[in-house]
Amino acid sequence: MSDFQTHLPILAIIVPCYNEEEMFPITFPTLVGLIDDLCLKGKVNDNSFVCFVNDGSRDRTWQLIESAADANPKRIKGIKLATNFGHQNALMAGMMTMRTECDCMISIDADLQDDIAVIETMVDKHREGFKVVYGVRNKRNTDTFFKKITAQLFYRIMQRMKVKTIYNHADFRLIDRVVADQLALFGEVNLFLRGMFPLIGFASTEVIYDRKERMAGETKYPLKKMISFAWDGITSFSTYPLRLIFLMGVFIFFVSMLLAVLAVIPVFYGKTIQGWASTVIPIFVFAGIQIISIGLIGEYVGKIYKEVKARPRFIIETIKNNNSETKD
Repeated sequence: MSDFQTHLPILAIIVPCYNEEEMFPITFPTLVGLIDDLCLKGKVNDNSFVCFVNDGSRDRTWQLIESAADANPKRIKGIKLATNFGHQNALMAGMMTMRTECDCMISIDADLQDDIAVIETMVDKHREGFKVVYGVRNKRNTDTFFKKITAQLFYRIMQRMKVKTIYNHADFRLIDRVVADQLALFGEVNLFLRGMFPLIGFASTEVIYDRKERMAGETKYPLKKMISFAWDGITSFSTYPLRLIFLMGVFIFFVSMLLAVLAVIPVFYGKTIQGWASTVIPIFVFAGIQIISIGLIGEYVGKIYKEVKARPRFIIETIKNNNSETKD
């Protein structure tokens, strides 16, 4: 290898995959071609590669990854998880396994809706000294009205709860190896990577891009998963909902005192308050609030329970074309 090549960063593109049989034949040649192009331009080292992480797919995704890795061992690496651990855990598995094999890495979804054209800009920003380069969506024209509104609401809620996030940023980012090494120190089981990277710090910047339509296959994030993911993000990084319960309890206490005074005053005038509704409705309201409060506290207790057990975030069954040690 020439001295010029040795001074170029080795880039790893980490791609979590779940049931991407239809999309994979488009994804892998596109990303390999991108790396080849960056190598020709002298932007990255010729040892750069793409790592596909199979997250317990039930279709032929892993067989396709194996075939691609066998046909192009220089550019394609593969990780097969023992079962489906979820997108965030699969992404973590790829980053933790490959962080010793590269100088920087980019995470991107297999659907290629994130614009790969800005990856070259990300690499340029990294060479300028930025340790984290966030891909930020310019607009949400490809989203439905409902998804657009709920996404904006989510970011506003996270901001109100003092959780550091990058507005309109998902999991399309470049990180330096030193950032990956610091990420390895985070031992939490409930992963929300969008909130974890801003906590790590280091010099960061953003690149703006337009998100595309999915070319093949179906989305792996239906409404149910999106809501669950957002809820995990809120409860994993903020105790503000618990504070809201306390404030709501204080408010209800003062309202109750006011109602008690209003109920006692007529007694001094020889009058009584009649009516079933005035008695039952407050009971129902307060009971509902108590149940919601207990449920919310239960969510936090459940997360503590998971963290205390400290089960592995992922289990790797097979690695193709790689000799690095697995760290979970």
